[in-house]
Amino acid sequence: MHQKEGAPLQKHVSGKSDYVKDLVEYIALSLVDDPSSVQVSQERNGNRIRLELHVAKEDMGRIIGKGGRVANAIRVLLRVTSARDGRQVTLDVVEPNS
Repeated sequence: MHQKEGAPLQKHVSGKSDYVKDLVEYIALSLVDDPSSVQVSQERNGNRIRLELHVAKEDMGRIIGKGGRVANAIRVLLRVTSARDGRQVTLDVVEPNS
């Protein structure tokens, strides 16, 4: 399906309830060396959505970035995409146990 110029992408994904989770997963898969270790869990509480991103220990630096820049950039994208729906999304990058 092709998108008309100027039409917001949101119209194509608004029917999907997990589009923010899919966005985080897509970004993480693009950044890591071990895509099989990428897991995103989602917890909802009214208008609030809490996402937890799990990646391999070796990929933590790629996801967090220097000074947290990459993780904060992902959070900004989430804030912008979810604001249209009146939702508040938080992202936690969970440190692996091993």
